[in-house]
Amino acid sequence: MRFLIVRTEIRAVADTDIAAAWAGGGRLRDETSAPEPRRQVVHAEDRDAALVLARALSSVGAVRAGRHRVKVLPISDLGPAHPYHRDGG
Repeated sequence: MRFLIVRTEIRAVADTDIAAAWAGGGRLRDETSAPEPRRQVVHAEDRDAALVLARALSSVGAVRAGRHRVKVLPISDLGPAHPYHRDGG
């Protein structure tokens, strides 16, 4: 399985938005409709490589200071007809 390692900016959230999400039982952030801005994207072919890359990206000062976050996302293998398919070459 392939992985996508992404370093993103953390969006600031107002206290009223937090209270409204908490009271209404809704989500504060929905990454599917409004993803955080990406700062860096890296691909890895296996889980171990993905975790090593994520650890390296986590050493960036903005991540350590809490302004960015690192996410490791599994991505399914793309079929040969998909426009972003990599043929390994």
